[in-house]
Amino acid sequence: MDLLNTIGLFIGSLLSNTLASLSGGGAGLIQFPLLIFLGLPFAVALATHKVASVALGLGAAIKHIRAGSLNWPLTVYVIVAGMLGVILGANVILFVPGRAAEAMLGLLILGLGIYSLTKKELGQYDQPRNRHWQGMVIGGLGLALIGILNGSLTAGTGLFVTLFLIRWFGFDYKQAVALTLVSVGLFWNGIGATTMYVAGANIFWPWIPVLLLGSFLGGYLGAHLASQKSNSLIKRSFEILTFLIGFKLLTGF
Repeated sequence: MDLLNTIGLFIGSLLSNTLASLSGGGAGLIQFPLLIFLGLPFAVALATHKVASVALGLGAAIKHIRAGSLNWPLTVYVIVAGMLGVILGANVILFVPGRAAEAMLGLLILGLGIYSLTKKELGQYDQPRNRHWQGMVIGGLGLALIGILNGSLTAGTGLFVTLFLIRWFGFDYKQAVALTLVSVGLFWNGIGATTMYVAGANIFWPWIPVLLLGSFLGGYLGAHLASQKSNSLIKRSFEILTFLIGFKLLTGF
């Protein structure tokens, strides 16, 4: 890869991961199609993107840990609840045609954006609910189902987790985004990447250093912006990203 493509890959990775870290997901909106555009086959691009996305979670985790904005018991809960789903999804996607699944996912993500847009007070304040044992069990099942999507598809599943944490557990956007970026970005994506590699997916290692740097810096920068900005701005960023990703997955553009 020449210098121009290397710079383009870094800028694309930095931009996509900054937006994802601010909004709670969606790094694959730019990064994954960019890898395909630069010549990687679908399966190789997917596995390579999964590996690079781990650095997004690491960058965001460092910022949120330094800011003291993480609830560790709930972070561990989200990680564990989605693990089996991620492993299952990462194995299944290697044998399933992806186009129809991506179109369906696009419709679902568009639905998330429309739902958030119509609920003006959604995620603006912390309103704890369903944090008793029954609510945690049902919430764990919901996270496991999202984990299957995370392991198998390329973009947008972090947005599902963000909205699920807000709607089911009553977190505000800042809390939900912090939980999502560490749990999904660092651990779910790490588990998914490892599972795909063990299952036989190829990773294009020469591009990994550039992608890791862009993902790490983007994750940290987005987390910094999220800590400085209001829940209202983060909510609007979430909605914009859901419409962009939903449209892309639905149309294939």
